[in-house]
Amino acid sequence: MRTILLGAGGQLGADLARLCRKRGHTLLALPRSQLDITDEPATRRRIARHNPDCVINAAAFNEVDRAESDVRTAMRVNALAVRNIAVACAGASAVLVHYSTDYVFSGETSCPYRETDAPAPQSVYGVSKLAGETFAQAHCPAHYVLRVGGVFGPPGRHTKRGNFAEFVLRKCASEAPLRIVDDQIATPTFGPALAARTLDAIERGIPFGLYHLAGGEPVSWYEFARKIARLARCAAELEPIDRTRYQGKARRPRCAALSNAKVEAAGIAKMPSLDSAIAEYLKLREQERATGC
Repeated sequence: MRTILLGAGGQLGADLARLCRKRGHTLLALPRSQLDITDEPATRRRIARHNPDCVINAAAFNEVDRAESDVRTAMRVNALAVRNIAVACAGASAVLVHYSTDYVFSGETSCPYRETDAPAPQSVYGVSKLAGETFAQAHCPAHYVLRVGGVFGPPGRHTKRGNFAEFVLRKCASEAPLRIVDDQIATPTFGPALAARTLDAIERGIPFGLYHLAGGEPVSWYEFARKIARLARCAAELEPIDRTRYQGKARRPRCAALSNAKVEAAGIAKMPSLDSAIAEYLKLREQERATGC
């Protein structure tokens, strides 16, 4: 399979690139430095030249608070660039895989959310990602739009923004107290498992459409932090706090958990339990540190 991977320099992109190569894809992995996806002519030419079977878009502007003051960048990367990619994929008869987010929901209704639930984003980031979903669906008939949340994987150690697990582990190492929100619920998603199930969906040819492919286990961010600290055997001082005490610019969903029932019904394996995902994360992280790779 000829595959183009956009956003190859990011956390999920690194996991996808490794697995694509392992599974024998003819891979063109493009980090942001090699292709500006907001440049429509350049995106169209690059996709047409490679003539891919599939384009996986793991690129995104995911700085949720910064998006509130930089609306232009959020919309260019998360929405208009997706239109560019989708149009180019349709022209090349390629399958488009695009990642979206649990932030497309308000978080104020019952959850876990299903694909049939009405989106109601509460932040610029959420609005921009919902617009990207719409462009992917409108311009490329052969698409998988995959909503995820709280992605964490070992490559996050090397990315600029890291991930929540790395944040907790750094605080543990410094013995600094941690105040973590205990009344916001999510389904944290293990990057390597997400990458594997993404490729399973493509390679098995499940029906095109919108799917939730998140961690599968709703937890508060405080409980997530407690699990990380316990499995890492670090005696962190954790304090649960109300979300009103977290002073972010963007409004975050109170409950953003996603149900994976639809993708599982299509034959894709369940995501691992959160405990086993964290344990595997710590194992891979330690192996990487030991080998220096």
